[in-house]
Amino acid sequence: MDITDQRILAELQKDGRLTVTELAERIGLSVSPCHRRVRALEQSGAIRGYRAELDPATLGLKFSALVFITLRDGDRRAVDAFEHAVADVPQVLQAQRLFGDPDYLLHVITRDLAAFRQLYDEHLSALPGVQRLTSTLVMKDVVIDRPLPLHGH
Repeated sequence: MDITDQRILAELQKDGRLTVTELAERIGLSVSPCHRRVRALEQSGAIRGYRAELDPATLGLKFSALVFITLRDGDRRAVDAFEHAVADVPQVLQAQRLFGDPDYLLHVITRDLAAFRQLYDEHLSALPGVQRLTSTLVMKDVVIDRPLPLHGH
């Protein structure tokens, strides 16, 4: 990946709806090579996809929490069962497996505290292999969906 690819990715991170013509103009390439580069970045997996950025609060999703989960067992079967089950919970925006204790960090979003409590009691605590759940509430988003740092990594 060269500097031109990095510039393409930086522009697309800012605005994924750019046409190839607009993108080519912004980075100083002609349309054809720009299109080839974008297609190559998509095929390599550097670009995973394109989507709209939604505002949770406008859509009535105003409650966010971080949930830490420790599993009873760390064997492959327990991990697979947990990971498959957590992937089916739509309120879990992100699930990360961690080194050490706790085993997982979940980023969860719901309408309000009552909806979170119901999710916590009925779904999260019932996930397979869960030994302990702890959570903390998000007071305020300070940095969200920041573009990846492409220069100087």
